[in-house]
Amino acid sequence: MKKVRFICTLLVAKMVLLATKIFRFTGSMISGKIAVMLQKDFVKYFTNVDFNKVIFVTGTNGKSTTTNLIAHTIEEAGKNVATNTEGANMMSGVASTLIKNSSLFGRFNKEFLILEIDERSLRNIYKVLPGKNLCISNLQKDQVQRNGDPDFIYKMFSDTINKDVTLFVNNEEPRSRALEDFAGKSIYFSMERNSKSFEKDDFYTVTLPCPKCNHKIEYEYYNIDNIGKFKCTNCDYESNDKPNVIITDIDYNEHTFKCGKDTYKVSYINPFYIYNYAVCIAVCKHFKIKFNDIQKGFSCFINPADRRETYKYKGKTIRYLRIKQENPETFQNALDTVARDNMDKAVFIGLYEIKDFPPAYTNTFYFFDCNFKGVVESNVEQFVSFSRTVCYDCANRMIYDGAPKDKLKIYNVEDDFDTIFETLDELETDNIYIITGMKPYKKIKAFFETKQ
Repeated sequence: MKKVRFICTLLVAKMVLLATKIFRFTGSMISGKIAVMLQKDFVKYFTNVDFNKVIFVTGTNGKSTTTNLIAHTIEEAGKNVATNTEGANMMSGVASTLIKNSSLFGRFNKEFLILEIDERSLRNIYKVLPGKNLCISNLQKDQVQRNGDPDFIYKMFSDTINKDVTLFVNNEEPRSRALEDFAGKSIYFSMERNSKSFEKDDFYTVTLPCPKCNHKIEYEYYNIDNIGKFKCTNCDYESNDKPNVIITDIDYNEHTFKCGKDTYKVSYINPFYIYNYAVCIAVCKHFKIKFNDIQKGFSCFINPADRRETYKYKGKTIRYLRIKQENPETFQNALDTVARDNMDKAVFIGLYEIKDFPPAYTNTFYFFDCNFKGVVESNVEQFVSFSRTVCYDCANRMIYDGAPKDKLKIYNVEDDFDTIFETLDELETDNIYIITGMKPYKKIKAFFETKQ
């Protein structure tokens, strides 16, 4: 009876999918939302899904980029791939992906199913779609109004991962690495210390308790904030000296690195991206995809999840970096991008209140966990902080890392861009960086497009 209901639901969902294409409705998950509403365990009844070739990608940061990179590279290797590249990473998004890639009777018609999975949704999705490969980028503070402490997500993952699962996990991230205890097989990806690695020794340096014994974790160095070579001060838990995949000989100017004896050339290169390449290589090697095919995928990869745009304004170049505002790692990545530019510049930072659901999100930990020193020391003519909620907090954080008060302007507004960007006309530099969350993107884009 449930199978009959599934076929009926699938037919309805496919008609909805067709209608969205004909009438050009927006939204990538409409068909999946309706299907899951009509039949809660809808995903369970698709046939011809090889669970050995189902790859889940989850974690705090980098899910979309990693999913897109893995799917693109495996597809370039000649494999048939279905994936949710739109970032529709909850149950309805998974359902939509399967609806698009199946027959009228629910027979899946691709070889690989590669899915970005929201960290809170993994447990429920796994119950109806028990994929055997799980990539975890990292588990860190993120969306505290939704996820609470990262250990809450860790517990959800540990309850899901079992001996049927092959875990692809970051060798330098202590919390997610500890999930090795629950998996049938663990494959570790890694990055050696390089020219962009750094150490911490300041008042705001924080660490986490060892996931295995609850004592202090110490880092020898960091490749990304809170990700680097680590060891526990009490037990023997530490970064693996012989990870399965390790990226070496990184040349940021030439956009190359080595993995084993192979040299890869890539379009995007920073420590964040290198970890994405590392896990992609690990997955590809697991499925016997060779270097030439991996390099082919890397060389033509265009990241649809990239959040960087450039505008022109009265002879000035505006580099707009959008971040996922709810965690410090993406903000730190944007700050590092600014810091690497040693030319004279101005930096505008606008961190907004997020009203996705009550209570509205105004937490400030994400920028107190970040390091502004690199930006402060990189020839900044003017700092500008704007927001109705946290503009003064953000300004104070920059001052604590050495930003001169006479170079700092604060605007306690959000949508009045004529006021916020009036400083542009006063600046000598024509090199401008703007960092915000996702909320003001459309309005800022429209502002600069009308000024060109």
